[in-house]
Amino acid sequence: MPRARRAEPASDLELNATAASILGFLENQPQTGWELAAQMEDVIGDFWNVTRSQIYRELKVLAAQGLVASLETGPRDRQPYRITEAGRRAFRRWISEEPGQPNMRIPLVLQVFFAEGVPVETLRRSLAKLRAYHVKRLAVYQGFEKAVKRGTGSYDALRLGLMFQRTMIAWIDSLHPGKKRRS
Repeated sequence: MPRARRAEPASDLELNATAASILGFLENQPQTGWELAAQMEDVIGDFWNVTRSQIYRELKVLAAQGLVASLETGPRDRQPYRITEAGRRAFRRWISEEPGQPNMRIPLVLQVFFAEGVPVETLRRSLAKLRAYHVKRLAVYQGFEKAVKRGTGSYDALRLGLMFQRTMIAWIDSLHPGKKRRS
């Protein structure tokens, strides 16, 4: 039997993006914190970074607010959670708000920007390592294409992920560390 405590009315709650993304993933099916972390890393990890500790912390807060309910503990004391109706309403409210401005935070871009201060071999290693990462992520996203229905919001987000991976690979391939550039 699901257990849930409500500390305050769900209509008065402000969700942060991490809590909202957890609710969004729980809309599909109940999951443990471990399962949520793995799925979130795999599916949205390239554009939304969430740590395991954040997920477990947010699940406790969401449960106390009545937005998720814990289910019976499973094997190895894993605690699955399901979204409640109040959680669905809170998620729908949050996801309907206008998002803020995007912020591109890619450490390699900063390293390339300041390339004159980076040893050439260090930059080459960084580029090769990140290129391999993007090739691997592109393959993962291509695997998702079979499972995601075309014409849906999930598919449109996936298309952006595919374009991003391809763009990063092409950008890295266009760089030539150590060569002088014309002004």
